[in-house]
Amino acid sequence: MFPFRDHNPSGRTPFVTYTLIGLNILVFISYMGLLGDSRALNAFFFDWALIPAQLSHGTGYGGLFTSMFLHGGFMHLAGNMLFLWIFGDNMEDEMGHGGFLLFYLACGLLAGLTHVMFAPMSTVPTVGASGAIAGVMGGYLLLFPRAKVDILLIFIIFFKVFTLPAYIMLAIWFGLQFFGGLAADPETGGVAYWAHAGGFVAGIILTYPVFKRLGGQRFWHENSFHPPHPEAVYDPSRIPSIKRRK
Repeated sequence: MFPFRDHNPSGRTPFVTYTLIGLNILVFISYMGLLGDSRALNAFFFDWALIPAQLSHGTGYGGLFTSMFLHGGFMHLAGNMLFLWIFGDNMEDEMGHGGFLLFYLACGLLAGLTHVMFAPMSTVPTVGASGAIAGVMGGYLLLFPRAKVDILLIFIIFFKVFTLPAYIMLAIWFGLQFFGGLAADPETGGVAYWAHAGGFVAGIILTYPVFKRLGGQRFWHENSFHPPHPEAVYDPSRIPSIKRRK
């Protein structure tokens, strides 16, 4: 089950969101040739990924930043960029271009630090934009809890598209990260569940001043818990293009 679109076009062109997507893709292309050579790829990640044990010993701080632009494979990249494309534009709309960029990077850094806190001696390189994007999702939950998100459910050979309020979809996603973190051993690699959960919580906290500036609960009620412009209405069984409001 994964989201593939929301019903909420942004009020202005999300230049930062598009730039982040493009930058992640370009960085991935730059080392894509290493994917077939595990030794070379591991050496590359050792230099540029987040390695918690290094931070615990006072080195490797640059990996907190550079790891946000690295991905372990095409599907890892595609999934993260899809989530950023869905949720990033509306957040950039409310925060402004510069504010959104700072918010995104701060969420990524805090997500990385959360991962280090739960796996301080891990030597497994950690890569991916998902911690920063989790922060975007947390902020989206705070500002637009009832925004409509279309979900594609795949169960063996059964495919179904249905629409959920953002708070249900995002609560399910956060619950999966939280309980995944409780069940997994963060020292041995795999999904960085606590980075996702930490980024999500950081996103809510860092978005709160924006929420208050917009009017707090008044902003919710004036816009019926949706972004403050008309939503796109369409048959959820079809995939249209959603145009930006002029």
